[in-house]
Amino acid sequence: MERNAERKLIQGATKGDRACAEALIKAHQQSVYAYLLRLSGRHDVAEDIVQEAFVRVLTNLHRFDFRYRFSTWLFTIARRLYLNAMAKHRPAYDSDIVGGAQGTRDIPETDVFADERQSVCRDALQDALNTLSTEQREIIILFHQQDWSISLIAQHLDMPEGTVKSHLHRGRKRLRTTLESTEPLARMLAGVEA
Repeated sequence: MERNAERKLIQGATKGDRACAEALIKAHQQSVYAYLLRLSGRHDVAEDIVQEAFVRVLTNLHRFDFRYRFSTWLFTIARRLYLNAMAKHRPAYDSDIVGGAQGTRDIPETDVFADERQSVCRDALQDALNTLSTEQREIIILFHQQDWSISLIAQHLDMPEGTVKSHLHRGRKRLRTTLESTEPLARMLAGVEA
């Protein structure tokens, strides 16, 4: 979303325009949810925090400083809520929830293998992400899933850029090692290559 269009939505939402608030939420809801889902590994936690983040954002919209990106402000609020929630409760990761049930649908037999491969890969990735430190996991998610730059991540996490790069490098290395040692993934990929 262009900054001028976003600015108009923010100004409208601040004045109580429900349509502007709804458009603002719709524009950012999926990316914040995806970020929190990968960070927490739990559908229910991600949903709760996204909801609470938007309540906080809309309540405090008058405090937003237009010199900064709205998404950075939103992600900062969501991150703080996530860290507060994790301080209260240790997370229970469930890769079945992360994979999500797609429901039943009629698909050709050839798609069954692709769906199974995607499910195994998604579960293996979430399990591998869960082995990383909180900082590494968050940096990898922001960089690869949200397409944030190193400098934006550094600003968001209040870390030097070199530290972000170091966490990114070490996190990728650990992910690669973990994924290479994942037996179901290895079997699945061996079946593809055979």
